[in-house]
Amino acid sequence: MFKKSIIKGRGAQQNVHNRFFELSHEQRDDFLEYCAKEGEQADQNKTLYLPVFPKTIVNKVTSPDVGMAYSMNMYQGCEHGCIYCYARNSHEYWGFSAGLDFERRILIKKDAPKLLEAFIKRKSWKAYPIVMSGNTDCYQPAEKKFKITRQCLEVFLKYKHPVGIITKNALILRDLDILQELAKDNLVSVNISITSLSETTRRILEPRTASIKKRLKTVKMLSEHGVPVNVMLAPIIPSINSHEILPMAKSVSDAGALSIAHTIVRLNGAIGEIFTDWIYKALPDRAEKVLHQIENCHGGTLNESRFGKRMSGEGQIAKQIHDLVKLARLKYFKEKTMPKLNIELHEPFKDGQMRLF
Repeated sequence: MFKKSIIKGRGAQQNVHNRFFELSHEQRDDFLEYCAKEGEQADQNKTLYLPVFPKTIVNKVTSPDVGMAYSMNMYQGCEHGCIYCYARNSHEYWGFSAGLDFERRILIKKDAPKLLEAFIKRKSWKAYPIVMSGNTDCYQPAEKKFKITRQCLEVFLKYKHPVGIITKNALILRDLDILQELAKDNLVSVNISITSLSETTRRILEPRTASIKKRLKTVKMLSEHGVPVNVMLAPIIPSINSHEILPMAKSVSDAGALSIAHTIVRLNGAIGEIFTDWIYKALPDRAEKVLHQIENCHGGTLNESRFGKRMSGEGQIAKQIHDLVKLARLKYFKEKTMPKLNIELHEPFKDGQMRLF
């Protein structure tokens, strides 16, 4: 059988079948062998940006174990390529694979700022924090080109509306000017995702994300400029980054973070197949151990969908992880708290300016 080479700079190493499609597409070994003999590339491995035009941009979140009520996503798919990303499955709804397509077919919502403005100006809308990146990172590489996230932040500032941000990209510092203005009225909080202090681990888990050094600098810069930061130690993956909980917590606390949160990895839907294929290629020496320990956290399965358990897990390994996070909070965050966002300012600004009468 022809040996397939590792696809560099990507998390997923294959396109898995879309469960909504009757037909499937695969690259056959004889085709790959032909390309190798002819000196041709079977896969260009390029990212495509595809415009889409949704009618709405703000989503109500009904999950009881996700810490947000409303979210919005300027992009679908994410070039960061995090192998564990729960959002991969959502790409199937757009007709793509949760594997490589998720990282290379990025859907761009250029109308997001207009849709957001129309939403928060509705007479019936009562201000409540809207989280950018409930699904895919609003500061992924596409943002450098399209600047949709910055435009949305300008809308939030114009209407004095609270916003939360989840990202693992240092590009957020580009918008420090707007974030500072929002922070003056307690209208913004930032969640930075940090999964390891090891660049080796970061590169194989999250191939196109900002380096750990840049992320810690981002936490520090935001904190020094009055922007409150929570750090997501997420996901915790047994035998990959579970031993780093305490050092990660200390590092982000030293950088100025006000709190930490964590989840235990869950490989729902197509992600189980994608992750399993990846770990046997990236970490073959510990693949079995990691997979079995993940199963131990989720009742013997990689695919965990039970509310209340899917993010936190259960069993002895999960308990050890929770105990370490609890200890980390006691050691490094005892005197720190994240402020609640201000929901009182928005109403008078619905017409874009403060009412005089």
